[in-house]
Amino acid sequence: MIPVRGVEGAKLGVLGLGRSGLATARALRAGGAEAVCWDDNEAARAKAEAEGFVVADPTRGDGFEGMAALITSPGIPHLYPAPNRVIAAAWAAGVPVDNDIGLFFRSLAVPEWDNYETAPRVVAVTGSNGKSTTSALIHHILQHAGRESQLAGNIGRGVLDIDPPGDGGVVVLELSSYQTDLARALTPDIAVFTNLSPDHLDRHGGPGGYFAAKRRLFAEGGPDRAVIGVDEVEGQYLANQLSEGAADDRVIRVSSGQKLTGPGWFVFARKGFLAEWRKGRQVASIDLREIAGLPGAHNHQNACAAYSAVRALGVAPKLIEQALHTFEGLPHRSQLVGEKNGVRFINDSKATNADSAAKALAAFTNIRWICGGLEKEGGLGPVLAHLGNVTKAYVIGREAASFALKLGAVPHEICESMERAVAQAAAEAQPGDVVLLAPAAASFDQYDNFERRGEDFIARVGQLG
Repeated sequence: MIPVRGVEGAKLGVLGLGRSGLATARALRAGGAEAVCWDDNEAARAKAEAEGFVVADPTRGDGFEGMAALITSPGIPHLYPAPNRVIAAAWAAGVPVDNDIGLFFRSLAVPEWDNYETAPRVVAVTGSNGKSTTSALIHHILQHAGRESQLAGNIGRGVLDIDPPGDGGVVVLELSSYQTDLARALTPDIAVFTNLSPDHLDRHGGPGGYFAAKRRLFAEGGPDRAVIGVDEVEGQYLANQLSEGAADDRVIRVSSGQKLTGPGWFVFARKGFLAEWRKGRQVASIDLREIAGLPGAHNHQNACAAYSAVRALGVAPKLIEQALHTFEGLPHRSQLVGEKNGVRFINDSKATNADSAAKALAAFTNIRWICGGLEKEGGLGPVLAHLGNVTKAYVIGREAASFALKLGAVPHEICESMERAVAQAAAEAQPGDVVLLAPAAASFDQYDNFERRGEDFIARVGQLG
């Protein structure tokens, strides 16, 4: 646990009592503060009470009196589409609102670090797609290289639930836009921006607000090194904003598909090969084509981003290459879950928007595509260029018929349920085909989250004869 610093004797509110909320309350108590907790869910409140926390709705009576800050969980809206009622009341009472990420960056460094040979470092990863894989891959490479590493944030453990890092330790954080948007302290040593595509637009008031939330990690934090994916205009803009000139190697530009040139620091993948260029010359190359845990151009971009981050931490290219070959990938992200009669079954349930689904479609051919769900803003535009890889689509979800209308001339079948979609796709598949779950939509019309959707897919595949 990371005890919160600078709060001894203070009263702080904790709004939202899920995984990160309870970890925050515990860390506040460890730092000597009084945590007053609230969640609209009765079961969540009961769990906090069982741990001895005060549970009270701060909007009742004088609940905000004497409160130093309100710490809110990332899933609770604080601005768009409308502020949560408790957050709005905190504003009105003049109580600062922060989140666990802000507390983490305020509390991580301790006087004992003065006795360390190498101060601990924080690598923070954000972006629309690939940030989980990139974060996990950085963590995996560091462990392979014998470096102490912990994975936290939007993946793994809550940021305040990890152990204090030791001499030379590294904390790898995956940070969503919900987390970067509100944190009052953002000071990573290395910050990574993977890419940007439309997502969570209702939560951020449109694409500009969404990008602004991601940009805060770099603008507020001033990292020593920034790894920036430059395949979209937003990444190009961000890299330019952070750089003092063409040769400024504090910015490492990353691409999948284009060669980057100049006197700076570049890592890019083309035709399955990762290349590192620095000061106008190539210094390393890795063949990514046979790495099973990183299929497709989108995963090659993730590999480039992770490679750049660990190179900035001093890990040698040969060690990185060895680690890439032992990376098994993450569940629900281009995950091979079975092979029957020459047909591969791939679970990419995390492809919850059109852009991430397009990248999954681009990674394979002869695809039996299971798609559909709660469609997000922006439509299916990005997938259209890759429909030539699709032999047939099997559409799931409550609005399957409406979703199917947007597939154009692609042969399709309205299945609605995962059970039927998997059964039909498997029955019609030929040796060499890929049955791919890449929904291009959220899961909430049928499942609690994308993990449950992916688990259902895996279970149905397992039931095939």
